Amino acid sequence: MSPIRTKLPALIACAVAALAPTAFADTVIVRAGRMLDVDQGVYLADRAIRIEDGRIASVTPWSSSSRSGNRFVDWSAYTALPGLIDLHAQLVGDISSAARDALLGVEHARATLRADFTAVRDVGTYRAFVDVALRNAVNARQVEGPCMFVAGAYVTAPGGGGEVTGMPGALKVPGEMRRGVAASEAEVRQRVRELLADGADFIKVIATGAVFTSGTTPSMPEFSEQEIRAAVEEAARAGTFVIAHAHGAEGIKNAVRAGVRTIEHGSYLDDEGIALMVKHGTWLVADVYNGDYTEEVGTRDGRSEEILRKNRETTDIQRQNFAKAVKAGVRIGFGTDSGIYPHGDNARQFAYMVKYGMTPLEAIRSATTSAAASLGRSQELGSIAPGKFANIIAVEGDPLEDIDRLRRMSGVIWKGRLVRLGDER
Repeated sequence: MSPIRTKLPALIACAVAALAPTAFADTVIVRAGRMLDVDQGVYLADRAIRIEDGRIASVTPWSSSSRSGNRFVDWSAYTALPGLIDLHAQLVGDISSAARDALLGVEHARATLRADFTAVRDVGTYRAFVDVALRNAVNARQVEGPCMFVAGAYVTAPGGGGEVTGMPGALKVPGEMRRGVAASEAEVRQRVRELLADGADFIKVIATGAVFTSGTTPSMPEFSEQEIRAAVEEAARAGTFVIAHAHGAEGIKNAVRAGVRTIEHGSYLDDEGIALMVKHGTWLVADVYNGDYTEEVGTRDGRSEEILRKNRETTDIQRQNFAKAVKAGVRIGFGTDSGIYPHGDNARQFAYMVKYGMTPLEAIRSATTSAAASLGRSQELGSIAPGKFANIIAVEGDPLEDIDRLRRMSGVIWKGRLVRLGDER
């Protein structure tokens, strides 16, 4: 197994995609009425963003000569921002069949890109490697979608929060749905090696029970600290990282001490856990919107009482602990658990993050510079700057005054290619 092959599959593939033929000529000029410099937290008025071969070549004040001889996109009436990143997306995950899962993934990828999200960290699929296939199709421009960083499958304890434990009727759970199941430290190491060898970009460990998995308890640990550390060590050998699904306080602390990069959900995060996350520089990726959606739609559509109960038990406490984490200085990444709610409405969560303690600028950074840093991709993603991929979005008005403006997108450029709307000629 080549270490280079396992370390950088998504980065290499995205770089190749950026150089692939696009709907634009090699050089494009975008005129932005104003551009948000997310690093400095200021607007820059009337900017010319020069794009060459899918990357940003320069950002300069606009002048009439900027346009000369180049393809031109007129966003002078809009605010330009970096393309957004969702760190907790689930574009695939249907259990009925692999074919249906893949086809739905195509639809979900398109909806996500057209909602201003030009990159996602896709956090797992019940059928192993459907996410890898979708990522590869996007990078080959066979499918319209965001750049994807994928987990391949969940690393989960037997019967745990990431395992399908039963199928309709007498159907047997297929092997592709059990690729990440591990019952010991040695098996954790083996599963991590297998997932990375077959194309995963990072590893997701299910450290506690889950809200949407029947028979599991979100507050209870399902892997020990030593088992999670085994995953971290194996991932590090391949040049990548581990994220941990963790609702319960002890599971969170096990994962942080073991060295995971991000905690997903973090519902029962306590003061000790917050202090550990600050000490270790661990990111919190908390889906603070979708509890409302689950309550409303789950009740209407007949979700099981067990799932609705667990959702009610975790929603408010998660938001309270998210606010405490923000105040304490925990690093925050933007992640929504898309798939629980309809794909394409990812930006709805920004208002919840502001409601629970973040400023609009901090919330935007959580989906741009901070998200890119948590992926280890700050050189390619997260801001509009020379050398980075030309992932740019346009919105009307001022999202720092009304964060919900990010839900009303006006234009998307992905790797230098105009995906939707705006005025291009």
